[in-house]
Amino acid sequence: MTAEEDVVEYRQRAAVWQPEQAVTIEGEGRTPRKRRAILAAATEVFLQHGYLGASMDEVAAKAGVSKQTVYKQFENKERLFAEIVLGTSDQLMDGLVQAYAETLDGAVDAREGLQALARRLLDSLTAASVLQLRRLVIAEADRFPEVCGAWFTSGFEKSLEALGEALTRLTERGLLRELEDPTLAAYQFAGLVMYKPMNRAMFAGTRERPKPNELDKLADQATEVFLAAYGA
Repeated sequence: MTAEEDVVEYRQRAAVWQPEQAVTIEGEGRTPRKRRAILAAATEVFLQHGYLGASMDEVAAKAGVSKQTVYKQFENKERLFAEIVLGTSDQLMDGLVQAYAETLDGAVDAREGLQALARRLLDSLTAASVLQLRRLVIAEADRFPEVCGAWFTSGFEKSLEALGEALTRLTERGLLRELEDPTLAAYQFAGLVMYKPMNRAMFAGTRERPKPNELDKLADQATEVFLAAYGA
């Protein structure tokens, strides 16, 4: 494996969300284990085939349970889809908030902290699993507007409010100028970082993942533009 492939593999492992794995928890009963296995299998099937192409038979086979067990746990395909979408929204929110804390809360230099966060966002949100999930939710937004809308509002939108709060803490430490609208500043930073690679991936597919050196350049340039507007 080349050095560049090592970097890519590391960055994919650092993603804020990965498809749920059906791990065993000590003391966990058979029913919760089956439910976790079904969710992990269904996530894989929906990401691969989309909602219409997903088969409950395939979900059951991958989970190692009967189709009757799948329906007993989740009632129907729509309910299973909703469980996956809303569950991954919570995971994304938690992962992004952790990224803000680890890069900004201890920062003593705004440029270094924002560059670290920008690289973390680029590494995480351009991972194939996250891009496939985003594409799935967008594709089904008209079919399931409440579920897919909740994925955005309870996931990315809330996470950007949390980023606005983290930016405010930088302001309080004298590292950024006063923010009239912290959430808007968070949207602007995220847009500077993610617009180009995210939109390219939405159209060109997950195989068009940017090279690590391109991600580093995007992170540095986004930080410079943001600091031109909000630097102390």
